Amino acid sequence: MSENKIIQTDTLIIGAGIAGMQTALDLADNGKQVLIVEKSPSIGGKMISLSKVFPTLDCASCITTPRMAAVSHHKGIKAFTYCEVKSVKKEGGLFTAEIVKLPRYINEEACISCKRCEEACPVLVKDEFERDLGARKAISIPFTNAIPQYPVLHMENCIACGACSRVCPTKCIDYLQEPEYYTVKAKTVVLATGYEITPMDAKKQYGAGQLVNVISPLQAERLLAPHSPFGKVVRPSDGKIPDSIAFVQCAGSRDKSIGVPYCSRVCCMYSIKQAQLLSGSLPLADITVYYMDIRAFGKGYEQFFQNAKAMGINFVKAKVARITEGEDHDLVLRIERQEGTSAPEEVKHDLVILSQGTKPAYLGAPEQCEGVKLGDYNFINTPALPFAPNLTDSEGLFVAGAASSPKDIVDTVQDAGSAAMEALNYMKGKGF
Repeated sequence: MSENKIIQTDTLIIGAGIAGMQTALDLADNGKQVLIVEKSPSIGGKMISLSKVFPTLDCASCITTPRMAAVSHHKGIKAFTYCEVKSVKKEGGLFTAEIVKLPRYINEEACISCKRCEEACPVLVKDEFERDLGARKAISIPFTNAIPQYPVLHMENCIACGACSRVCPTKCIDYLQEPEYYTVKAKTVVLATGYEITPMDAKKQYGAGQLVNVISPLQAERLLAPHSPFGKVVRPSDGKIPDSIAFVQCAGSRDKSIGVPYCSRVCCMYSIKQAQLLSGSLPLADITVYYMDIRAFGKGYEQFFQNAKAMGINFVKAKVARITEGEDHDLVLRIERQEGTSAPEEVKHDLVILSQGTKPAYLGAPEQCEGVKLGDYNFINTPALPFAPNLTDSEGLFVAGAASSPKDIVDTVQDAGSAAMEALNYMKGKGF
């Protein structure tokens, strides 16, 4: 094991999604040195994989990519990707973090991002960025506008054929590369670890993740994206353009049986957004949203909901009891309407999108980050609510974005700015 390299910085930010990037930019623009650490091979988080944002329907990449570029080019920000944070401890008023930089099996200084290794690789596997709807090579750049533009060689997929090494013009492939270890000394830490969606197999009534035409909202985002894996909206089982599409609301929220009794806030709105986009892409398709309540909580959100109804999207107040597969991979939904006294009925759809909820994606066990406590449902505890929503139980350690509670993008960006301000005020108060 190589000796740890020491890095000193003003603020360590864990997570390079929209919250982490905005916090980093706000701090760096105020003259602070920032190290932002991300577990994925690229910065950008989940937002870079979205199609559009609600309620404006602006391009998600058009918002995220400039921030990614700003982070990568800012003199005050150093970005570490493909890293694991092993521990964060406070010692003598400063934070010490142990970080492992995982091997990409390339020499980053020599790589020119030509993609010849990717083109030569004969191995195809499911692509995580495309939510398993597309394919990637065993060695590949994570996605088209990834930052940094370095490939990752996934050894679990590699067949050791040497094709990538033979075509590399700079001979940067290193099959024996080992992890690098860093010790970071920081005055403040910001946790921007974001969220994960609830599992597809959480509810057996909805197919337990085994029905190929029951997809997640993030898979729907990839189908709707301009650079989607299929180039158009089709259902995964057979490539058929769906004539009838259903959204099942609260498929991962407000449900004690799967440990998520709270409302995830964003599910209604992202479903309405996707329904509008699907209506534009497939103007002849019937689109139905089965819901318990529509929670349009933000500025312009109620009008966004009313616009969807005016477009002809059908909103049915009903609970979906179960989803089964019929002939030709069609889906049969047993629904119980909540208005009137009608008996349960069965309806058929070509494609079903589950409106899954969100859960905190904390960096690891609580003991990995000394002094941090977890609150209800494992979100990071913020004891000073509502007056200081970014403070944690550890002085000098702050939280931003969906790591502390479910948030939409607008609230996440605002919360990131608040976290940056708290960190600046803390450093000023301590004389840093």
